[in-house]
Amino acid sequence: MKNKLKTYSLDEVTDKFIGNKGTAKRVDFENELRLDLIGDAIKKARKERNLTQAQLGELVGVQKAQISKIENHLTDARFETILKVFNALNTKINFNVKLLNQNLSLT
Repeated sequence: MKNKLKTYSLDEVTDKFIGNKGTAKRVDFENELRLDLIGDAIKKARKERNLTQAQLGELVGVQKAQISKIENHLTDARFETILKVFNALNTKINFNVKLLNQNLSLT
């Protein structure tokens, strides 16, 4: 008789090892993942435009090291800097904002 392995969803594993949704540890974890995605998107766009980190830094007005830190998720860059980077890369960005426990009416 073969032993069957039990499978778990990503949410189940994250709940167990990081913490349930809404806990401070889980919020920090999820925010860090989002920063990883931003860094990866910047790196991909920079490479598609055949720019070095130094060249992108010059366009943005920051040092090469700052671009490297953003791409490699080593720093919490200022939102303004992130916007400047995407602008320098001539990219369109979208942000989704969700207000929890609140109804928002635009009428």
